[in-house]
Amino acid sequence: MICSGGLATYCADAQATADLLRTHDVVVVAGNVEERLSVGVKHCGCGFNEGSACDVLASSRYDHAGHTIYKETNCWMGSLPHIATFTMSRAHLAVAHGGVTQTNRSIFPATPDEDLRRELQLSGTDGVIAEHSKKRHSRQVDSQLWHNAGAISMPANDRTLRLWYSVVTPGSDSIYIKIQALDFNWRGAVAKIRAAGLSLACADALEIGLWPRDKIISSDDQAQPGRTLTESALKWSTRGVMPKPKSQRIAAP
Repeated sequence: MICSGGLATYCADAQATADLLRTHDVVVVAGNVEERLSVGVKHCGCGFNEGSACDVLASSRYDHAGHTIYKETNCWMGSLPHIATFTMSRAHLAVAHGGVTQTNRSIFPATPDEDLRRELQLSGTDGVIAEHSKKRHSRQVDSQLWHNAGAISMPANDRTLRLWYSVVTPGSDSIYIKIQALDFNWRGAVAKIRAAGLSLACADALEIGLWPRDKIISSDDQAQPGRTLTESALKWSTRGVMPKPKSQRIAAP
């Protein structure tokens, strides 16, 4: 199991979430959440307008996480790698949180191919798995792959109360990626958020499946807000991939 970061500020159980991942030896890469909490910064740095719903939400959840996460956990977050790599079906893959060089960069389904081509080139791999935008999708650019795995922290702004994750399965000359929906106890999560005194914008998003209006979203979301997403799959051929030295799995510190 691999977690692409951002694990401790979308709920009231920040410490318990970190404990769960560490107990199960999940490989975790550092997102902007881990970067900032590890050095005591209590904001995501995503560029929200000051005083907006998302700005207030970010300040509220980072403040709560900063006061409830143990010092040792902050040190662990600071030790996490920004990129994890592995080899599957001859393809060399990288896992990042947002972009390859910018942790909190959002990659959307409508992001131009040229932008993805640049990110993939900088990665030095055959494909990248990331998540920061919370919009799950798969894209092939030339022979390379960019895959946003979906988020299990927030609904995907599609008016459904589901979270998303991906299952990656190797084949002899291909990789099969399935993006799957996950039902969860959203009522329990909402109750804990409210009991903790966190910004209600997060609780509202879990209850209605829509993000705050001022959240940074893609042009596709702006044109068709709340469009219901469906599970999807992609078969990515690795026949043209040049063999590379086998990479080692990056273990969770």
